[in-house]
Amino acid sequence: VLGGMGDAVAQVASRNFPVPIEYVGTNDTFGESGTPDQLLEKYGLTPAHIVAAAEKAMERKKK
Repeated sequence: VLGGMGDAVAQVASRNFPVPIEYVGTNDTFGESGTPDQLLEKYGLTPAHIVAAAEKAMERKKK
């Protein structure tokens, strides 16, 4: 996930808004075939995964 679009946005945003960040994306792996739902689940990109990442970041901010 590092070096991707999210990393670039995080670098710029953190200069003005230092907050905890949870990256959501695929690691440096070869892709596979499957239905969209199967692939979203496999790579952790479902709405539930995204919500969990946001909640994890918000929990860290509370500390």
